[in-house]
Amino acid sequence: MPKIRVSDAARYLGVSDDTVRRWIDNGTLASEKNPAGRTVVDGLELAQLAKRTSVLPDDPSTVGRSARNRFMGLVTAITMDTVMAQVELQCGPFRVVSLMSSEAVRELGLELGSVAIAVVKATTVIVETPPARA
Repeated sequence: MPKIRVSDAARYLGVSDDTVRRWIDNGTLASEKNPAGRTVVDGLELAQLAKRTSVLPDDPSTVGRSARNRFMGLVTAITMDTVMAQVELQCGPFRVVSLMSSEAVRELGLELGSVAIAVVKATTVIVETPPARA
C-alpha cells in the first residue's frame, strides 16, 4: 500500500497537519516511520477515513438523476460575453469551471457568491498520479 506523509495527508483531506497527528495519537489513523524517519500513513486507510468523514451538503433538489458526481459550491467568477460564459465554482477545496451560454447564466440567476451545484456526467475521466516523494 502507498504510504503518505502527514503533511500531504492533511492537504488531501483539507485539514491541518496537527489534526492528522491528533488522529494518529487517538488511534483514528495508524502510522509508521518511513526509511527517512518521517511519519507516514497508509494510503488506503487514509482514503477510507476521507470517505467515512466526508460531509456532503444536502441536495436542495428532489430531482432523480443518473449523474453521481455532484459538487455544491459558491460562484467565485463569471466571465460573460453576449453568447457564452465561463462560470467558476469553489466546491470545498476544488475549483470547478463550466462553460455555458450567457442565457443559461441569466436564467439560473447566477451571480458572484450564489450557491450552485456542478453536476458532472462524463464518459472520460482522466486520472493522473503525482511524482513520488521520499
